[in-house]
Amino acid sequence: MTRMMLWSLLASAWLTGCSSVPEAIRHAPETAVTLTEARGAPEQYRGATVRWGGTIVTVRNLKDESVIEIVSRRLESYGRPLEEDRSDGRFLATVRGFVDPAIFAAGREVTVRGTIAGSIEQSIGEHRYRFVQVAAEEAYLWPPRVEPVPYYYDPFWDPWYPWGWPYYRPYYYRPYPR
Repeated sequence: MTRMMLWSLLASAWLTGCSSVPEAIRHAPETAVTLTEARGAPEQYRGATVRWGGTIVTVRNLKDESVIEIVSRRLESYGRPLEEDRSDGRFLATVRGFVDPAIFAAGREVTVRGTIAGSIEQSIGEHRYRFVQVAAEEAYLWPPRVEPVPYYYDPFWDPWYPWGWPYYRPYYYRPYPR
């Protein structure tokens, strides 16, 4: 009975952890428009619903909205950006209201869902770049990834000492015939 209770407790904790991601972020739209397609023909895809994500580069706060510049990354099935060194480019997400640049800091992972609002040409350094603009209905900032702690094994520590593995019995175990 206690095993069944333990498994149900673990399952409910796992499902509760998954439910903290907003529903709009967790599910991809029916028609998937990639950033490469949208950069090629932004007017053709104007108004299309997208779910894109990646790493934040900068945040600019305007009077009534905030513009987040994002390096695009592929998304996992539930919407979190993958940790990888490839990208389809950059895009701008426009969010209504104020977005704190200290919270939405450079390097953090974010996923946005919204509609394509067109494109704009801006500079990255001295290079002219065409950004696709997304009018974000939802922007989800992912918690920082936790680095795993390496497991240390002490080769000189034997939990079965002085009996040996498993419970060494000298009278019943004879590796060599006498």
